[in-house]
Amino acid sequence: MGLEPAGGVGENMRIAVASGKGGTGKTTVSTSLALCAPGPVQYLDCDVEEPNGHIFLNPEFSVAEHCEVTIPRIVEAKCTYCGKCRDICRFRAITMFGKTIMSFPELCHSCRGCFLVCEDEAIAEDKREIGLLEAGQAGEINFVHGRTRVGEAMSVPLIKAVKKKAWKDGLVILDAPPGTSCPFVETVNDVDFVLLVTEPTPFGLHDLKLAVEVLLNFKKPCGVLVNRADLGDDRVDTWCRESGIPILLKIPFERGIAEGYAKGRNLVESQPDLRKPLENLLREICS
Repeated sequence: MGLEPAGGVGENMRIAVASGKGGTGKTTVSTSLALCAPGPVQYLDCDVEEPNGHIFLNPEFSVAEHCEVTIPRIVEAKCTYCGKCRDICRFRAITMFGKTIMSFPELCHSCRGCFLVCEDEAIAEDKREIGLLEAGQAGEINFVHGRTRVGEAMSVPLIKAVKKKAWKDGLVILDAPPGTSCPFVETVNDVDFVLLVTEPTPFGLHDLKLAVEVLLNFKKPCGVLVNRADLGDDRVDTWCRESGIPILLKIPFERGIAEGYAKGRNLVESQPDLRKPLENLLREICS
């Protein structure tokens, strides 16, 4: 998949850029960090429900794969209507009315429990498409992202498919979905460091606390980047200091950055003097 990873800064390093809430500048930061890498780097956009890293990096895609999950198909000619498949399904993807049995593919989480309990071979494997995985190159950046099918409720299987493309060696930057639910957990569960992007507002602090609590449960090292740092108040600074969470960088509010974002420009294009601080930030995380 394009350039092979090289040694040096970030060798065998996976960094997730995340946020407790949307709109903090997570994707802007993650794409800009990828551009500041000293050599080949891989960028994985795991925000598969609303990927937008490609807007800032403009990759040329060379790979497109349809992602599917396994779902049950009831073979009624073999079914004895014992109800075991219905009873094991926590998501009510299989239901039964007398001798009428129905499956609902959109509710199925592909746990395969129904296959295990059916003793009559009355359940066959079927497939359901959940989205598209695309990969390519943006200069020296190896780019991978997923796009969920419109109306799809489950994003975790597609995130797993994106992460399967991750380099085993080299620097990998993962753009995590916002929030602290299952997609966030799936993205950060095997990374080496999580950079949390927040803003100095009550909402920013509230959701930062939630994200840090999750990461502490996973014993994941993390640091904070405060975006639009000259707006709001100093409660984020105070909480991070009291909690022992390092603030690694502050980015002030600049009209030029906002205008650049609206035009699909990353931080190092909109504000070239941020390149050095971002390079230092990447070096500090990787050290």
